[in-house]
Amino acid sequence: MTAEMMAPAWMHTQISAEQYDSWSEEQCEGIEIVDGMVVVSPSASKRHNRLARILANALDAAAGPDWNADTDFDVRLQDVPLTNRRPDVVVYRAETIDLTPTRPEHVLLVVEVVSPGSETTDRIVKVDQYAKAGIPFYWRVEQAATGVPIIYTYVLDPATKAYRDGEMFTGVITAAAPFSVTVDLGSI
Repeated sequence: MTAEMMAPAWMHTQISAEQYDSWSEEQCEGIEIVDGMVVVSPSASKRHNRLARILANALDAAAGPDWNADTDFDVRLQDVPLTNRRPDVVVYRAETIDLTPTRPEHVLLVVEVVSPGSETTDRIVKVDQYAKAGIPFYWRVEQAATGVPIIYTYVLDPATKAYRDGEMFTGVITAAAPFSVTVDLGSI
């Protein structure tokens, strides 16, 4: 079986923002675009999706009327070459809910829940991309051997466009300003 038989032809060519914007939501599900090329994301586990949903719900409740927290939508990091990432959780300005695409200047925080197969991307690649795009906060959530989540927080240094380490939490999350939230994740 050849690569052409396994993947559609459009996955082997660079995609422009205009082409991507013409695709349906179903076509965009489960993929990200990095430097114009389609990257297929492995299906997330139920535990992964549940953790992302719990985080999004808690952050949304704590955010107040100025911010929303949601899962599973694109953040357009750059137009040329096209780079769209689909963080597990995004906290974004409430007044931008109907703007498409969501841009870094609309976003306060992105959260990636690390899964088998996404370790390097979530720990190295996405951190750099989100920082260069100017997103103020990045959280990486990992499962410890005990099953209790470990949350690594990062804060953007605007001068260097790089993240500096923030606090690390196990089982409890506390968000930075403009809102605060505590979530007991031990029961997940």
